[in-house]
Amino acid sequence: MDALDRVVKPKTKRAKRFLEKREPKLNENTKNAMLIKGGNANLTVTEVLKDIYAVKKPFAVLYKRKNITRPFEDQTSLEFFSKKSDCSLFLFGSHNKKRPNNLIIGRMFDYHVLDMIELGVEKFVSLKDIKNSKCPEGTKPMLIFAGDVFDVNEEYRRLKSLLIDFFRGPTVPNIRLAGLEYVLHFTAVDGKIYMRSYKVLLKKSGCKIPRIELEEMGPSLDLVMRRTHLASDDLYKLSLKQPKGLKPKKKKNISHDVFGTTYGRIHMQRQDLSKLQTRKMKGLKKRPAEKSAEDGGPTPKKSKSA
Repeated sequence: MDALDRVVKPKTKRAKRFLEKREPKLNENTKNAMLIKGGNANLTVTEVLKDIYAVKKPFAVLYKRKNITRPFEDQTSLEFFSKKSDCSLFLFGSHNKKRPNNLIIGRMFDYHVLDMIELGVEKFVSLKDIKNSKCPEGTKPMLIFAGDVFDVNEEYRRLKSLLIDFFRGPTVPNIRLAGLEYVLHFTAVDGKIYMRSYKVLLKKSGCKIPRIELEEMGPSLDLVMRRTHLASDDLYKLSLKQPKGLKPKKKKNISHDVFGTTYGRIHMQRQDLSKLQTRKMKGLKKRPAEKSAEDGGPTPKKSKSA
């Protein structure tokens, strides 16, 4: 049995909190990413990993030591690191003569590789090379995808899903306008993928809505797709399955029209309107003769006048 698969009983309160943090939850924690450097990574790949780590912080772990592994041939080391650091996303960088400046981006399901895509870096501009102001650490980016191939080709569609998973950041209940200051733009054209990052500048426009300008801040990558390892349709469908506790309960007797208006049906017992209490008025008050006629009793005799 693997050392990480054993049932561990916590001996201290700190260890108990650590294990509770890793337990399955209805609303999972923000996905963490591990950035791993291969055994023969060059300076370009190292700088790419550092810049992606700066973009992903604090939801990322950067391994500084080189790890001799080939993810497409043996995935055991990636699965080991995933369990150890509790990361469901990974970015592996390597370099060789056959595949120079190589990046492998992927994700895990139940600590096993779900899918991964190999990308080649053809051009790279670092964060340091662009002398502009940067966004604060942990800023949630806005993701933009341009290109029909992201919706037509299955591999590019899976790459789009993978990039959204990798860069989306934490789930937030509310958004403020000043917090929308970071844009990641992915363009797919002519077999290449262009990744650009911008800072949003809100300028005065003379009205309530500000004028928006984009200022490039880096990193900037020109990528080309190489090998792919995609999960089967059944396994991919299983990974998207949600627990019953998150599914909204169906509400009875409620319907919606095409305009989004909500209609509700109320079931009530049959009411006897003859006993309905209304406002008492002298003009509507019944005389004794009318009351006795309704009850079926004898009519009262009229008093003779002298």
